[in-house]
Amino acid sequence: MDVKTVHGFVGSKLSFSEANGDAGLKKAATMDAEALIGAVSASGLKGRGGAGFPTGMKWKFARAETRTPKYIICNADEGEPGTFKDRLILSDFADLVFAGMAIAGKAVGAEKGILYLRAEYEWLHPHLDEVLARRRKAGLLGPDILGGKNFSFDIEIRMGAGAYVCGEESALIESLEGKRGEARNRMPFPVQAGYLGLPTVVNNVETFAWVPCILEKGPEWFSKMGTQKSPGARLFSISGDCKKPGIYEYPFGVSLRQLLKDAGGENAKAVQVGGASGTCVPASKFDRKLAFEDLATGGSIIVFGPDRDMFAVAENFQQFFEEESCGQCVPCRLGNMRLHEAIVKMREEGLDAKGEMVLRRLAATMQSASKCGLGQSAPNAFLSILDNFAGELPRGKA
Repeated sequence: MDVKTVHGFVGSKLSFSEANGDAGLKKAATMDAEALIGAVSASGLKGRGGAGFPTGMKWKFARAETRTPKYIICNADEGEPGTFKDRLILSDFADLVFAGMAIAGKAVGAEKGILYLRAEYEWLHPHLDEVLARRRKAGLLGPDILGGKNFSFDIEIRMGAGAYVCGEESALIESLEGKRGEARNRMPFPVQAGYLGLPTVVNNVETFAWVPCILEKGPEWFSKMGTQKSPGARLFSISGDCKKPGIYEYPFGVSLRQLLKDAGGENAKAVQVGGASGTCVPASKFDRKLAFEDLATGGSIIVFGPDRDMFAVAENFQQFFEEESCGQCVPCRLGNMRLHEAIVKMREEGLDAKGEMVLRRLAATMQSASKCGLGQSAPNAFLSILDNFAGELPRGKA
């Protein structure tokens, strides 16, 4: 298994440290929009924010829209608990991100980009401003990029206000427009009517960073990594009860067991894949693969050791969702509150069959009736912990 980590525990440096993003940008400057979209599509690149929507397809939809201006937005609102890979990319490889945004701009016909930066990453703002200024001076941003008369693109940075829900693309757009961060109804999708009601592409930090690498090295370099349904490699933020936490790069298809071995977490009781909104995987299922067709993830891997109280973990996650719900829809606003209260109670008293049925029905209602991904995914951790660790409840009533 080809594993890379920034900490040097195993393997070599991340692919990003060996990439020349400006070489990818220069190649893009010689290509037309259809060829750019074709190259990204051929690579198999899917969104690295967690949803996994094909990047080339999203750009193709935006390209087909006739209204202008169009916008490129980089979602740097990295708020999922246990995720910190985008922070590393922005601090060490910002040039790749900005090159990727510019390439996207040429591909869809946009001349304006916005990087929406998480409020807690305010300390990165001066650094990113310096990178942008340097790139403008070098002719890599602004009018007539690299001397190309049909290639103009510039980027500004906007700060979020610390709301978890703004990691959802339509709530992010609402925030950019100066409104309360709440998810929009769909349809239309952002590629049709996004920022200011105009065609907008929203991609994650890591997604944009891979784009110039793909242009530099070719789509085949990327697509030959990973699995058939999940091409390429991705970065994982590994934290928790392990000896070597950090940022690791793996091709898609790596098993949890391999990842735990490399990070020094072989004795784990469970692993939370995908952050608080993801799935808690018990030790008996550590041979499952990290890929869109098995365990999809935005990159967060939280390791829980043998002494962890898993329902304390569930309580912590549910309290987080209760606090972060925007309150717009009833299933999420009240559902998270009721689940949190129930977990506190069951840790003290246990859970009988009737109570379990009621909670599972509540969770199912939240998953099906909540307006956005926050409410829809909020019960995931609790349900997976209940499925796999009910024996840890008092008096074994579950």
